[in-house]
Amino acid sequence: MKAKNLKKRIKENKLTIGTWLTIGHTSVVEVLTQAKFDWIAIDVEHNLISLDTLRHLIIAGQANNTAMFVRVAKNDEVSIKYALDAGADGIIAPMINSAEDAEKLISYAYYPPKGKRGVGLSRAQGYGDNFNQYLEWVDKELTVIGQIEHIDAINDLESITKVDGIDALMIGPYDLSASMGYPGQFDRPDVKEAIEKFNLVCKKSQMASGLHIVPIEECRVQNAVKENYSFIAFGTDFNFMKAGLKSMEKLT
Repeated sequence: MKAKNLKKRIKENKLTIGTWLTIGHTSVVEVLTQAKFDWIAIDVEHNLISLDTLRHLIIAGQANNTAMFVRVAKNDEVSIKYALDAGADGIIAPMINSAEDAEKLISYAYYPPKGKRGVGLSRAQGYGDNFNQYLEWVDKELTVIGQIEHIDAINDLESITKVDGIDALMIGPYDLSASMGYPGQFDRPDVKEAIEKFNLVCKKSQMASGLHIVPIEECRVQNAVKENYSFIAFGTDFNFMKAGLKSMEKLT
């Protein structure tokens, strides 16, 4: 695990910047770690990354001193257990639409008495040699992020922010706008209002707020920081590739 003090920084609303990994190859992880991101999130919700590949991606990132989060396929006990037992430093769970969903997320991520995570011996626990140390690490360093991606979540947001164990909440504008019937229409007044409510409630509750800035444009990161976002995903592996390829346009 490489997330020492990262959880504390996130909870204290100190800026951390990570990126999104969609290509299941360790070489891609190693290249991304050269940028010195605070963390890399492996997206297994929308990408065909096997459990065995997931483990190797986590190993590659941590070997290069980068914390590795996993955006799991869903807020599900088995998905979260597999990711954490593989050694993930944190979980990003999609579609946290209610306080009940947030409570389930915490129960899946933590061992009893805080949660109900099943006890197994695999990479995270040093294959049995470091179980007690891992228990201590989980309590102090495991990072749990919930994604707010539905209008139902916005409507129950104050309750969600009160769930003990949630370290940050991350807005998902695409799915949020889709849940309102307007996929990708962020300029609609009602969609803007929902996003603004997310910002206001997080600020009021001192909950760290995050978002994913997909375009490779630094000004968007600067604007997000001004808007009080502190947990920021910047770009994706394939977008960095596309940005590099644009330089070829001048040669063709």
